[in-house]
Order: sequence, then C-alpha cells, then structure tokens
Amino acid sequence: MNIIKELFGKSPFGPLVEHSKKVHDCVTLVRPLFEALINEDYDEVHRLQDAVSKLEYEADRIKHSIREHLTRRFFLPVDREDLEKFLRTQDKIADSVEDFAVILMIRNTKIHHSLRDKFFNLADQVCLVSEILMSATVEMQNLAEVSFSGAEAREVILAIKDLGEEEWKADRLARSLSLDIYRLEKELDPITIIFYEKILLALGDIANQAENTGDLLRTMIVKG
Repeated sequence: MNIIKELFGKSPFGPLVEHSKKVHDCVTLVRPLFEALINEDYDEVHRLQDAVSKLEYEADRIKHSIREHLTRRFFLPVDREDLEKFLRTQDKIADSVEDFAVILMIRNTKIHHSLRDKFFNLADQVCLVSEILMSATVEMQNLAEVSFSGAEAREVILAIKDLGEEEWKADRLARSLSLDIYRLEKELDPITIIFYEKILLALGDIANQAENTGDLLRTMIVKG
C-alpha cells in the first residue's frame, strides 16, 4: 500500500475543490462591501477589506500546497499544464476581489443615489457567476473518478455554458451602468467618476476570470 501511495502521490482534486470554495468565499463579500459603501460605513468597508485579504491569503496557501503536492509521479486524468492553468486562473478571481475591496477602502467614495440599484444588480450578477463556477468545480473529484467523461462531464459542460451566459449579462449591466455614470458627469467630480470606473473594471474582472476558469475546466473535459 505504501508503494502504491508513493507511486501515485496525493490527488490534487480535493484541494482544488477547497480552493474553489475559498475563492468563492471571497466573492461573497462583494455585496456586503457595496452595502457598507452605500451606507457610508467606511469602518465596515475597512473591516471587510481585511476579511477579503485574509481569505485571499488562505486561498494562496491552498494553491501553494497543491503545487507542492502535484508530483510528476501522480497519475492524472487531465493534462498537468491545463490543471496548473486552471488553478492559476481560479486564484486570479480572489486577487480581483481583493483589488475591488482595496478600491473601496482607499477612498470614501459616495455612490450617487440614482446608481445604487444598478451597482447592486451588477454586484449580485458577479456573485451569481462565481456561484455557478463553484457548483461546477466542486464536481472535480467526481470527474476525476470517471476520467472527466460521461454524464457527470456533460452536466458540468452545461453549467459552464450557463456561466458564460451569466458573465455576458454582467458585461451588459456594466456597460449600461457606465453610460449612466457619464450622463451624470455634470453632477459628479472627475475623481468620483474615475473611482466608479475602477469599481466597474474590478467587478468585471472578477466575472471575466470566473468565465476563464470555467473555460479551462471545459478544456480539461473536452480533452478527457
């Protein structure tokens, strides 16, 4: 038994699922961060930014552990390079959430009352994209057992398709919100507009990285 364990090493798929959950934990703080910002509770923004930073650090620790144990001797049902790309891209989601939190933390930006609902809608849409991704990635252990094929793989492919559609909706919301922002340029000072755009870009990056991660999971399934 010890020889077999030595030969095959430690499976990375369980830790990959844990990494996915930790990354999604970061994304779930997007909505509370916005609520604190809109309520002008800047102390809470700082507290939540610190919480995001800790979660991102925990995700990094899982990432490093996976890389350390991803030995060349372990038999993988997918390409090792694809797995590395998946892990790296998934980790960028947490990085993007931390960037978003820092943007909210470094300036006491007030959100114009006419933009609040659309900002909330965008934040919720980004969280939905992340939730769909997590639902797909938690199946990785099951996919590994069936060599990334069969009915399980087809279900994940469908989930990834939904993820792409929801990310597209997030893009549409962001574009609409950007137009609304510039319609208010006579009321808003330039620095506030810049920060609104920074917020939009950070939120968009979270959704984009989630879609990219889903695409990499689909690549592993198709190759399998």
